[in-house]
Amino acid sequence: MMLRSVLVMIAVVGVAFSGAALLSAQAPGPSLSEQRRSLISAREQSERARQRSDALKRQAEAASNDADRIASEAAALAARIQGAEADIKAARTRIDIVARLQERQRARLAEKQGPMVRLTAALQMMTRKPTALALVEPRSLDELIYMRSILSAVMPEIERRTASLRDEVRQGEQLRLQATRAIASLDESQRRLTERRRQLAALEANERIEAAQFSDDAGIEQDRALALGEEARDIVDLMDQIRESGAVREALAELDGPLLRPGQGRNPSLRKQTRGDDVANAYLLPVSGEIVTGLGEISNSGYRSRGLTLAVSSGAQIVAPAAGRVAYSGRYRGYGNIIIIEHEAGWTSLITNLATIRVAVGDRVVQGAPVGQSGSDDPTVTVELRRNGRPIDIAALIG
Repeated sequence: MMLRSVLVMIAVVGVAFSGAALLSAQAPGPSLSEQRRSLISAREQSERARQRSDALKRQAEAASNDADRIASEAAALAARIQGAEADIKAARTRIDIVARLQERQRARLAEKQGPMVRLTAALQMMTRKPTALALVEPRSLDELIYMRSILSAVMPEIERRTASLRDEVRQGEQLRLQATRAIASLDESQRRLTERRRQLAALEANERIEAAQFSDDAGIEQDRALALGEEARDIVDLMDQIRESGAVREALAELDGPLLRPGQGRNPSLRKQTRGDDVANAYLLPVSGEIVTGLGEISNSGYRSRGLTLAVSSGAQIVAPAAGRVAYSGRYRGYGNIIIIEHEAGWTSLITNLATIRVAVGDRVVQGAPVGQSGSDDPTVTVELRRNGRPIDIAALIG
């Protein structure tokens, strides 16, 4: 009977280990692979934001006047904020990955521990039979001989699997340390994000104080933009009207002699916009996030997308994708808060579903300038780029 128990236990060990290997091989991998790709993407976004911030800081240091310096400093801070947001996303993704790996590792450990515990218990029971009893019971002596021969064959396998258990325990400790580092990285990224948002708010407050003298002119132009919004039939019509009014304004600006218009004199060094080819070659996504709908795709609401829709984190920093002039800023029919930025040579950008807006109509912005933040109820942002009224595939521009 004891011999039969040993054989049964050994069979259980073999079946359990083969089942654990099969479970590990069949474990769902796509989700973990997607998380790893998301982690790589977040780290790339963070690095690009850091490089952009460094370039803008150098630009601010080389600025010849306060307007250029403040604009570049604000854009640099906005890039740092986006970098911190990407770091937070990377840290959270890393925590999720480690948690998933820990769960799998615990499952493997449990699969390996169970049979070993049962086998050890069976061996302990066998050793309780006194050896002296084998001298008076020949059958017991036969069983003892069989037992020792079986143990001599089984022990190497037991030692190998015990070593495997020790390896699993060491892996668990390494995963625990990785989780601790990921949590510390998340805390540090959140601290940096809070500090940089505070710095940006202070810089914007100073800029608003300096620009207060232009508030009357800005109010007139804002009223004109709102009137266009009321007349427009839809968002496409609004963008067409703004494009036409922008063409008229540029034509008037080319006339000789003085020309008074809203915003005249404000940030004069920023009046020069990017050239048309610069817009196409250096277009920037206004917010860090995952693309959920591309140009021409059918969205969840059933209409064909004219731009990119990105899933973003709550309160994500939104920036100007290219230098230009703010032509519309405010709420618009079912799109939430929107911003329309005119670039040069017929290029126009539309950003929708902002929770807060930090620019006004008539403001001239550099590429990367902070223009608002996303919300928490619906953390998605849509951006459209048009050239002379025709939708342009942004994904092709940004690679």
